[in-house]
Amino acid sequence: MTTIADSQVELAAPTGREEAWRFTPLRQLRGIHDHLDVPTQANIATQIADGVRFDVVDTASCAPTSGPTDWASSLARAATNQSAVVTIPREFETAEPTVLTISGSGVEVTTVGHIVIKAEAFSKAVVVIEHTGSATYSENVDVYVGDGAQLTVLTVQAWNDDTVHLARQHAVVGRDASYRSFVASFGGHVVRIVPTVEYTAPGGSAELLGAFFADAGQHLEHRSLVDHSVPNCRSNVMYKGALKGDPDLGPAGVAHTVWVGDVIIRAAAVGTETYEVNRNLVLTDAARADSVPNLEIETGEIAGAGHASATGRFDDEQLFYLQSRGIPADVATRLVVRGFFADVIYRLGVPEWEDRLASIIDTELGLTGTDDAGDDE
Repeated sequence: MTTIADSQVELAAPTGREEAWRFTPLRQLRGIHDHLDVPTQANIATQIADGVRFDVVDTASCAPTSGPTDWASSLARAATNQSAVVTIPREFETAEPTVLTISGSGVEVTTVGHIVIKAEAFSKAVVVIEHTGSATYSENVDVYVGDGAQLTVLTVQAWNDDTVHLARQHAVVGRDASYRSFVASFGGHVVRIVPTVEYTAPGGSAELLGAFFADAGQHLEHRSLVDHSVPNCRSNVMYKGALKGDPDLGPAGVAHTVWVGDVIIRAAAVGTETYEVNRNLVLTDAARADSVPNLEIETGEIAGAGHASATGRFDDEQLFYLQSRGIPADVATRLVVRGFFADVIYRLGVPEWEDRLASIIDTELGLTGTDDAGDDE
């Protein structure tokens, strides 16, 4: 039987007929999904927390994580000469996040990047990867979470609206380790992020969180895969997105989001506990949200497994309720949308970046400058 994990591995350039690529607008990817012609290396600025090591090494010296891949990420890996490596030493706990900022060099320049994050045993840290500017960019992120370690990785896609960004983010979670991935996608023309997780020993825990906001003409796609292959591990997936299209622009004004959540529980993975959920809030017409949860179970000896998905329109009754109590329409809209995103954003556990994400959502709504009205939330 072909499993979910097996179906993610491709040996040829995608045509759009493959399950893994059927939602992606291949013609808008500027070719980085099927070929790379002498790309440049990503420009990375760093803010490294005290005690954390940062190195730039030859990519050939970095053994790739095992686990699923695709043609586009394989091309990017082969074309990358240097890798940025973040190492959190054994039993070390960082007080501040380590921040890597990747700045685009313009859409005419094809760029590739490879980031490796190693949280050694019993360490605790937060690493932020922020993307800004304009780019045509293909990226691989390899994450290793050592035994007993606790690692949070936040990736923020704050690109300009002309950017194309493909990324694979694969995490290997050790014994009794805790891994939290948060993917926040707001900017870019086409953004496709593929977060994946595998476990190497019992007791591992993974939480995959995401928030995204698609405007007119944007395609934001997230495809997660959690592969349970060892006993007594846990996973939780929660992605929330909002869409705001512009019907006056016709097809060019459609806001499109895609979330595909794959979880496989293999025969050996007894005692697994997993749940995944996606919620989408449609704010206007000319918006399309595709949501596909998949759960494949090969053993009945599990603690629990489930999935849920829902897409709904903005609740005018909530807006009316707030306005009837003297709250201006723009502030009321902000409160409703913030409330929608609150339970996922505030699971991040990094207050300064939680506030940053909430501020970006306000900007997406066109409601900057209303901070005073929102202080009473």
